[in-house]
Amino acid sequence: MIKYMVIGDPISHSRSPGMQNAAFEACGLGSPYGRRHVTPEELPEFVKFARKELAGVNLTVPHKAAVIPLIDRVDPEAAAAGSVNTLVIENGKIFGTSTDGYGLEHALLANFHRPVRGAAFCFIGAGGAAHATAFHLAGCGARAIRLANRTIGKAEELADRLRQRNPELLVETAGIGDTEQLARWFADTDFLIQATSLGLRPDDPAPFPLELLHSGLPLSIFDTIYRETPLLKRAGELSLPCAGGMDMLIYQGAKSFEIWTGRPAPIEAMRRGFLEAQPC
Repeated sequence: MIKYMVIGDPISHSRSPGMQNAAFEACGLGSPYGRRHVTPEELPEFVKFARKELAGVNLTVPHKAAVIPLIDRVDPEAAAAGSVNTLVIENGKIFGTSTDGYGLEHALLANFHRPVRGAAFCFIGAGGAAHATAFHLAGCGARAIRLANRTIGKAEELADRLRQRNPELLVETAGIGDTEQLARWFADTDFLIQATSLGLRPDDPAPFPLELLHSGLPLSIFDTIYRETPLLKRAGELSLPCAGGMDMLIYQGAKSFEIWTGRPAPIEAMRRGFLEAQPC
């Protein structure tokens, strides 16, 4: 019986069911995790369904902010970030939290072996993924967070929230088209985080002009999308350190699993489940 699931729009690409069911199976708990395509218009009805029928939910684009007014209680850091990716449901009450920041922090450590504390981050995109992860990294001691977004107002909204919670943190914003500013940032960035949904579809364009990248930059590039994207391809051609989103998904999923079950997550089983999973 399905008691946990991931929802999004789109959702067919998600490998969370294979990954999470591998964890549940490794712990002798069956295969209770599924996936459902839920549009923004369908989200309120889905939440009503979840209250009665489910024990936990993962949320992806575009529901991480929209779900907050529909649930009963939200973790303070997730509330400040305005982003929730994990729901815990008990006796019809829904608690929301985010494991995205935890997932990104551990993915960066696993892939690049560079400290997060004292690092400068440049985010491409200022949506739900950037909200949750930027707040978490600020709390881990980042020295600077720079936000580039197509809509500058959205980046400035996130920047204001970050400054209010972290007064000593350097926070800057720019539009994606401001190539001069991006070039200056890239020369003083430890981690470049691609946090938009561009790359989910094979024909998606690059999230910023890739000619801004060149060999010799001091940055490590992390794309939250877990397939090869134009950004990752270009980074590889330039021999810049780079990684896709697999480990972020595994570590954020592991944290969700631990929240739901109270058990340590079997990371290697989840990794095998991810690699063996086939999108719908």
